[in-house]
Amino acid sequence: MPHILQLAVLQFSPGKGEYEANLSRLGDLFAQLDSLEPRPDVLHLPESALTGYFLEGGVREQARTAGALANDLQRMYLVAGAGARPLEMAIGFYESWNSILYNSALWVRLGGDAPLIRHVHRKNFLPTYGLFDEERFVERGHDIRAFDTPWGRFAMLVCEDAWHSLPGTLLALDGATMIFLSSAAPARGVYPRDDAIPGPASVARWDRLVRDIAEEHGVFVSFANLVANEGGKSFPGGATVAGPSGEVRVRAPLWREALVSISIDLHDLARARAEMPLLADLQTAMPHLLDNLEQIREEQPALLEYDPEPSAKKVPRKSRAKPRARVGGVEVVEVSARENGAPTPLAIDGALTEGWLTTFIRDELTQRNYEKGLVALSGGLDSAVTAFLAVRAMGANNVIGVRLPYRTSSPESLEHAQMVIDALGIESRTLDISAAVDGYLANEPDADDTRRGNVMARVRMLAIFDLGARYRALPLGTGNKTERLLGYFTWHGDDAPPVNPLGDLYKTQVRELASHLGVPAPILEKAPSADLVHGQTDEGDLGVTYDEADQILNWVLSGFSSEEIIARGFYPKAVDTVRRRLDSTHWKRRLPTVAMLTGTSIGDSYLRPVDY
Repeated sequence: MPHILQLAVLQFSPGKGEYEANLSRLGDLFAQLDSLEPRPDVLHLPESALTGYFLEGGVREQARTAGALANDLQRMYLVAGAGARPLEMAIGFYESWNSILYNSALWVRLGGDAPLIRHVHRKNFLPTYGLFDEERFVERGHDIRAFDTPWGRFAMLVCEDAWHSLPGTLLALDGATMIFLSSAAPARGVYPRDDAIPGPASVARWDRLVRDIAEEHGVFVSFANLVANEGGKSFPGGATVAGPSGEVRVRAPLWREALVSISIDLHDLARARAEMPLLADLQTAMPHLLDNLEQIREEQPALLEYDPEPSAKKVPRKSRAKPRARVGGVEVVEVSARENGAPTPLAIDGALTEGWLTTFIRDELTQRNYEKGLVALSGGLDSAVTAFLAVRAMGANNVIGVRLPYRTSSPESLEHAQMVIDALGIESRTLDISAAVDGYLANEPDADDTRRGNVMARVRMLAIFDLGARYRALPLGTGNKTERLLGYFTWHGDDAPPVNPLGDLYKTQVRELASHLGVPAPILEKAPSADLVHGQTDEGDLGVTYDEADQILNWVLSGFSSEEIIARGFYPKAVDTVRRRLDSTHWKRRLPTVAMLTGTSIGDSYLRPVDY
């Protein structure tokens, strides 16, 4: 049995729902693999590698049987001219088995006369929380086993399977020496960290998880993750191989496709397990652990057994020693209620956020077949940041800035919008919307300021979409997360653009990003205003500052009640203001409500992601 394994881990960026095109690209990669020296023995690909992950109802269209996938891979392997030598391969895919759909991983040997399937693992743990709803579209697997390969017993897991401690334990007890973890884990978390692991917080979490599995069980772990953008959900890549002492052997780059090739000496297992025999300890203790598990399954009460304190002769009262007075004191470390169990910090890593959002803009425009983006420049902070990001993503020649003043707009707004245009060197247009707005409002002379402001916002969106069609440029949204959560926008007005890079950043985070990007100081420092009514400011309308609102919203979205937030020192009036606005504007964050009359209602039953 060979003890040197040449492993290749592929960070792959599949076209969404384009199985045949992705398969063809894999054929090109087979040829590239065959030219490497040393040539890889095993190729490891991510979860849902040939289809993309967020397919929703499209899973049934993209699912393949394991046999069909193996034959397709074999065909491309032979076309690539690599069939003379075998290649073992682990790949995640949507599987049809016994007419039931699963999220699975296939291990297959390619080459020779026919492919050889060694194992199929069906994902056991299907996330149905946060942005995930996997169990609606596929069924759970129920088996977790290792299998034989020319290099010993290996095993596979899919994404959340690895978040639970028992699967890794079971595989180690089943003799696995290496675990291949295929994942489609979207990136999350832009706050600064000091762990020296590059990228989003979720990448650091996976890095730690992979190392913990490897170290606890004395196994190698190979982690392969998608690198793609699916409807705003960005997969960062970050493939990792960990050794049996929990050390990282290699990390792949973030945000782009990459092929990592590494030589692994499987004899390292014996050295690691001799130094830290945790697996041997577990095997010894297993009978007792199984007894405990059975008692737990049967809901047997735990037995309380202990020896009492030995009888001791009582000391006469008069002879007891007097307590000694405390001299001096010890250092006191105090942690406030706001710091204890607080949600994710609002601070951001500017460089990480910039790179993430420019990649998002570039991918979205490319996937929608656009080369240019268009930004409505209000003279405010959010539109300035969007324009700066768009230029970093697409280049100044591919960004158009549009000023859309009304006759009562502040001259300062026009000046500040021009500052952005000049700073970035982008093409610009200025269109006065006064005639269009006044033409409509002439028929509604009693319209109040709110109605008039909504008319202006919707006329601006009419102009943005029309100019987008003229210049063949995709309109980019500028609304931030705070405004969206508080309902502080015009429905189907300023929230209408189809792509929004700032929609998951609170206002204070946008301000921090603006400082990092170098947005001109006058824009950065002025009071935020929609500039729909003379003298109006955002914070005056909201009744709470953005700093207060962002902190409170961060606690609310992390699951804390108003009472719990107030108990941590926030002002009750501010908490009540934020909560009322949040709870009364959910409708503004949804598409129009449609009466459901059939079992295929669009958006409820007929589900396809935006980029599928």
